[in-house]
Amino acid sequence: MAYEKVYNMSFGKVYPLLVNKAVKKGRTAEEVNQLITWLTGYSPEEVEQAAVSDISYGDFFRQAPEMNPDRKQIKGVVCGVRVEDIEEPLMQDIRYLDKLVDELAKGKAMEKILRKK
Repeated sequence: MAYEKVYNMSFGKVYPLLVNKAVKKGRTAEEVNQLITWLTGYSPEEVEQAAVSDISYGDFFRQAPEMNPDRKQIKGVVCGVRVEDIEEPLMQDIRYLDKLVDELAKGKAMEKILRKK
């Protein structure tokens, strides 16, 4: 499967990339953690633990306590692909996080990013 390379990457290698993308644009690691906890149901402490463990990126999402049902409201393009059109559920969840971090880095308000009504 073409997605296996992404699934097998270490969460500990991807996490700092997500944080750095946001920090470079004036946002914080705490805000990135807020996005991850909203999306996956992990606590901030669990996210930090995962970042220093050897868990794979795929397993981080597979083992998520509770994926937020509102994630289906996330729309847009990441890496040239519309997230709502991704057919593989695990890859779609991974790209949802990418899209959330993109929106954070672009300065969007947290309430809008988290699809609060």
